[in-house]
Amino acid sequence: MTRAGLEQLLYVMDQSFDGNDDHSLLSNLRSVGDDDWTWLPAGGGRSIFEHVQHIGECKYVYEDHAFGDGSMRWTKPETIPSIDSAAPRDEVIAWLRVGQRVLRDSVEALADDSELTRPRRANWGQEYETRWLITVMIQHDLYHGGEINHIRALSQGNDRWPDYGN
Repeated sequence: MTRAGLEQLLYVMDQSFDGNDDHSLLSNLRSVGDDDWTWLPAGGGRSIFEHVQHIGECKYVYEDHAFGDGSMRWTKPETIPSIDSAAPRDEVIAWLRVGQRVLRDSVEALADDSELTRPRRANWGQEYETRWLITVMIQHDLYHGGEINHIRALSQGNDRWPDYGN
């Protein structure tokens, strides 16, 4: 059986997390300054650090439920690998990369494309096709990457569309 579908999902997974363009999660984090890391916009409730912490925790939880024993629970935070806000930013990014590696390794270990339609558990107990769960995690990186970019732009005072000379 082929792995073409798996390889495409792995490619998109890699690009959404750390692609070379301006849209990946880590690309958005590279433009975050030290002052932006814990800054909150007026009326905002989550800092860039808190977004990153959430993204990383979700990687572990989704992987645990879809591919592992399902023992991680949001109601029991001690079961979920996390990182403290006092950790240096490079350690937080390294922790996030480990979460990505754990999730990616589980996807990469799938035997072939027939696994993509196999039902697996989501962390809220329902079952979905494997490809759906993988796609949600890809979208999750891009969604929160956009939020991070917006918070960063507000913090830096440059939340404007680029002037392309049109």
